[in-house]
Amino acid sequence: METRILLAAGDGTTSRLAELPAQVPDGGWAWVDVTAEVSDIAELVAMTAGLELDPLAVRDSVGDVDLPKVDDFGHHLVLVLHGLRGDRVETYELDCLMTDRVLVTVREERSPALDALWNQVQASAELAKGGVDELLGRLADVLTRRFLAVVDAFADRIEELIGDALVAAPEFLGDMTAVRIDLAAVRRIIHPQREALDVLRQSASPLMSDAGRRRISDVFDVAVRASHELDAARSALAETLDAYRGAEAKEATNVTKVLTVYAAIMLPLSLVAGFFGMNFANLPWLGNEWGWVIVTAAMVLVATVSLGIFVALGWIRRPAGREAGAALGRGLIEAARAPVHVGEALFEVSTMPLRTITGRLSRAGQTREGD
Repeated sequence: METRILLAAGDGTTSRLAELPAQVPDGGWAWVDVTAEVSDIAELVAMTAGLELDPLAVRDSVGDVDLPKVDDFGHHLVLVLHGLRGDRVETYELDCLMTDRVLVTVREERSPALDALWNQVQASAELAKGGVDELLGRLADVLTRRFLAVVDAFADRIEELIGDALVAAPEFLGDMTAVRIDLAAVRRIIHPQREALDVLRQSASPLMSDAGRRRISDVFDVAVRASHELDAARSALAETLDAYRGAEAKEATNVTKVLTVYAAIMLPLSLVAGFFGMNFANLPWLGNEWGWVIVTAAMVLVATVSLGIFVALGWIRRPAGREAGAALGRGLIEAARAPVHVGEALFEVSTMPLRTITGRLSRAGQTREGD
């Protein structure tokens, strides 16, 4: 188990500690960040015994995987959040246990958002000011805003996906399936996280100040925006799939039309060849040395006239459609690699383009909900 402790005084100054102090100064807070595994449960319970946290909640923070939620135990709150991993579009659980002056965060793996906030709080006195509930709000903010990176990456590439659908590009289904899996992985989490933030911003707990509720309300707005845009992205994918099916059907119709036209041209030629191929001695022009020339010329004339008629009727024309743009990334993995930027008043997440890989179905084969 790895533990680090950050202590902030009321004036915004911070210091790193080796162990949790017995008394946190007035107006300040202590942030205990723990990276633990299931085998560390006993050690984690012993370390937090002085905070009088619910033992079951402490055990669940490592042993169980929960969707985002809020539990009010009176003298402390438990907020389960999810963040976006830094290497792929998957989420991890972050359990936050908050008392009046101490915030304990428990996770089983690295958290890019938490690490960014941890470093920035030490570097900026403004971020270290306020109560522990405001610190929790900042943490929820930077975690939730990272989900917008996936939404923005999808918005930047949807035109290319539509372009591939309109020309029935062979790689479209692999691209769309991978993007759909990535969006579903985020959408599965953002809705319960939005509800958890809604419960927290309306909480009557004395641990939440007005400033803390306002900050959580801002985070709730971000979660609402992300959830709405993810729902819109899901609808856009469904419409794009319909466009692909229409383009694919049109392409199949064009192939059938070409074969039909070819058969229509060859039919009279086959008739002429079959007529003169009959075994009768008195067929016309059999004894004429120019007979084969006359018949061949007639066949060419029939084929040319037939082709001209089909062109005039518009049955034969050059296929329309624009070329597909740059290769579309199979998923949204570059969004997961977006760096975290923490500001004094606003946490911004830079978005990056969709990834480009060669294996079309490698991302589609991952066992995640496809909606």
